[in-house]
Amino acid sequence: MGDRLPPQRELAKRLSIDFTTVARGYVEAQKRGLVDSHVGRGTFVTGGQDRERRGFVSDAAPDPRRASVVDFSMNLPPEPDDQELIARMREGMSAVATNLIPLLRYQGFGGSGMDKEAAAAWLSRRGLVPSQERIFVTPGAHPALLAIFGLLAKPGETVLSENITYPGMRSIAAQLRLNLSGLPMDDEGILPDAFAEACERLQPKALYLNPTLQNPLTLTIPEKRREEIAAVARKYHVPIVEDDAYGFIPLHGPAPLAAIAPDLTWHIGGLAKCIGAGLRLAYVVAPDTKAIWPFVSAMRANNVMASPMTVALATRWIEDGTADTILRFIRAEAGARQQMVANILPEGSYKADPISFNIWLPLTNGWTRSTFGSHMRSSGIGVVASDAFTVEGAAPEAVRVCLGGPISRDRLKGALDFMAHALEGPPEMSASFF
Repeated sequence: MGDRLPPQRELAKRLSIDFTTVARGYVEAQKRGLVDSHVGRGTFVTGGQDRERRGFVSDAAPDPRRASVVDFSMNLPPEPDDQELIARMREGMSAVATNLIPLLRYQGFGGSGMDKEAAAAWLSRRGLVPSQERIFVTPGAHPALLAIFGLLAKPGETVLSENITYPGMRSIAAQLRLNLSGLPMDDEGILPDAFAEACERLQPKALYLNPTLQNPLTLTIPEKRREEIAAVARKYHVPIVEDDAYGFIPLHGPAPLAAIAPDLTWHIGGLAKCIGAGLRLAYVVAPDTKAIWPFVSAMRANNVMASPMTVALATRWIEDGTADTILRFIRAEAGARQQMVANILPEGSYKADPISFNIWLPLTNGWTRSTFGSHMRSSGIGVVASDAFTVEGAAPEAVRVCLGGPISRDRLKGALDFMAHALEGPPEMSASFF
């Protein structure tokens, strides 16, 4: 009892077995009360003491005041409902809690060595292998974007994006008083010729892209188009800001722009969509060491640091394989929900990817985005009008419909049936309640 076990990677190397197998073994041993893990100290044999006496098991019931809180204006991933997975997630929180006091301290910006190692392991799933010096652990994609664009452009200068784009980018541009100019698109993303023309005409300071399962259109820019976009950016010396929020969802997605043009690209690998929206963390990869210190200063001024408790939990879940299990759940559940949509809505009446957790729905039969949003308000799914996403020109009569969040499959099917019935005719033929 009290003996320290070797680090998981070291044991995997000694036994010549996969690291994930060892990590899961450690999790199971902790679940049975045989070992006790302390972040930064290691894993120790406990002698199998009763877990409840050691404070790892709580009989506290979920607080309904917390359970009922949800923001349906956001694009939420499906929430885990597998009890074994939820128990495993709680194990990670229990392990992190053993270091509660040190995790309440101010700590260095950008993540510790072990946190950056976990970030590097996670980013490697996207084919990225940056040095730790170029990786920063930040408190979410939104503050990272705010800091990056604050460095790249001054008030009054122009940045480019998709013409239908992530609403957060529109808010950031407005806050920084930047001119956001939208580029025309087809089903493969922004048009390279239009990008080149905008570079000649507007002399933009940066290009923002959400290139995989784009929010809200769900399109993924194929690799050939990515290479064409990177070539234009290189010709005109335009930095690319790659918001890869959904990049981990596809099992075999195209290479990130940061792999195609690493010297031009700020890569943001957020965890909100691939693990959980409340896990406010994003791994940022800077294009070069020259950009590091201004970014550090900007992040320090705005945020001081990411929450050490949140960072520790993310690191724990990545190291013990829980993050991969959550990601597999989200991927599978999103696929099942998209199949449900395909069974209910007419083919060709909406845009979606087989594993996206939203659809883009053009409206017909006299429906406007405002009347449709009002009609669906009590359905339990998030419906957001196209105005939130449109950079330039008139917003189309379309809405983003989120399939995730705290809604069961049965409830989702009911909402989709209700939606499909409404869309069959004009608004005046539909009931005004769900």
